Amino acid sequence: MAGEEKHAGSREWAGLAVLVLPCVLASMDMAVMFITLPSLAADLGPSGSEQLWIMDAYGFLLAGLLITMGTLGDRFGRRRVLLTGAAAFGAASVLAAYSTSPGTLIAARALLGIAGATLAPSTLSLVRSMFHDAGQRAAAVGIWTAGFAGGAVLGPIIGGLLLERFWWGSVFLINVPVMALLLLLGPLLLTEHRDPEPGRFDLLGAAMSLTAVLGVIYGVKAVAEHGFGWISLTCCAAGLAVGAAFLRRQHRSANPMIDMALFRTRRFNVPLLIDALATFGLVGFSLFNWQFMQLVLGMGPVESALWSLPTFLVMPVGIALATAIAPRVGKHNVIAAGLLVATAGYVMLALLQAGSGIVHLVSGMTVVSIGIGAVSAVVTEVIQSAAPPERAGAASATAETSAEFGGALGIALLGSIGTAVYRSELAANAPDALTPGQLEAARNTLGGAVETAATLPSGTAESLRHVAFEAFTREARIASVVSAVLMAGAATLVVAVLRSPGRGLGSGASRPAAELQRGDRVGDPRSQATSP
Repeated sequence: MAGEEKHAGSREWAGLAVLVLPCVLASMDMAVMFITLPSLAADLGPSGSEQLWIMDAYGFLLAGLLITMGTLGDRFGRRRVLLTGAAAFGAASVLAAYSTSPGTLIAARALLGIAGATLAPSTLSLVRSMFHDAGQRAAAVGIWTAGFAGGAVLGPIIGGLLLERFWWGSVFLINVPVMALLLLLGPLLLTEHRDPEPGRFDLLGAAMSLTAVLGVIYGVKAVAEHGFGWISLTCCAAGLAVGAAFLRRQHRSANPMIDMALFRTRRFNVPLLIDALATFGLVGFSLFNWQFMQLVLGMGPVESALWSLPTFLVMPVGIALATAIAPRVGKHNVIAAGLLVATAGYVMLALLQAGSGIVHLVSGMTVVSIGIGAVSAVVTEVIQSAAPPERAGAASATAETSAEFGGALGIALLGSIGTAVYRSELAANAPDALTPGQLEAARNTLGGAVETAATLPSGTAESLRHVAFEAFTREARIASVVSAVLMAGAATLVVAVLRSPGRGLGSGASRPAAELQRGDRVGDPRSQATSP
């Protein structure tokens, strides 16, 4: 019957549980390295440059290949690409666990990034294909969002617990049984979906998208680590130039990897921007969050990870509330409210002092997480609903790439602003007894100041720690203010742009891009689905 949507049954919900597993692991694998690096560095002895590549190889390849892998899923089948990526992810995890040199581990991390790029767009596009009812799809996307966000929090906790009893390779081996379970249950619970008329695969376009994303993200990370320089600026400029050429190619192509018509509707491009801004603040402030707990408050990795649990536990609350009330009050209202809640959390963090306890920090981050959870769940579902089902993989990949850019920019810009503030404050207020070498080490990072203080007489050491903690807390406050302003501005944008009739986010029914350009008529495109 026209206008009705097929309701998902027990098989689809069981399939969703299977799809959440690789999402948790993909985000865990990014977060777990922060706590694992000291152990593997002591064992493998990587240089400073090799340590950076061990950390970054995964994220670089993941971000650079999301669009390509999403398109491959639309073309060859999302279940097939997901299961192929799961097998590769498991194999690369074994290689990483038993690496005997930094070079081998870097290669394994790169392979994990390539395989990981298949997971997010494939799982999210399969969710879009499995749940046709708008309400059920919104709930399913909320569960998917909670799994992806939860992995980032669980990574350091599980990693810390494993490192207390096993060697560093154990944090990679936990991926293997989960991927084996996905390979076993996936063919039984997941139905294959693909674009019935995919056209030719654009190999040159895939190479251009990879080059553009890698160039910009590498340049942004270089700015965060070393400040503005000709290498970082050249990489950013080259990436942007290739990205512009890629978009022109997609606009002219008969079989584009990205449907450029989607970007001409506010229903798609505004939520995409909101997703990037939400990730910008959340990931950017994480630079200060972990350092405050471990260096200012003196917590160990496991203790600090456990204190982050409230942040994880409340995020499903925000997701559930947003999913439940969005159909009643309007998705744009829920997104705006979530952004304002996040704004309130950042305002709380803007009042942080060096003498503040852990409760102040965790309370602020908890409020932020509730708001961002609500925003992410609704925005992700809106982006998925805006794309026709046969392009769900490419739409998912575009959303994930936007979030990656937001996170990278958050680290780079907030990190760069914070570093400048910290260095200026410490240089102006450092104890006179410091030698030039000690002052330079203390100015570089908060960790450098703490290590330098450990070598000084007690009086000078206490004075240096006090100055460093005050300087660091001030940079955290500035980052909080920037994030609060961005969230408030984003909320205003949502209300101003998406509130009026014809521009709203509607009920979530999917519409082809061509119809989005013509108006608000709801289409009924169908993707090809075959039994397993």
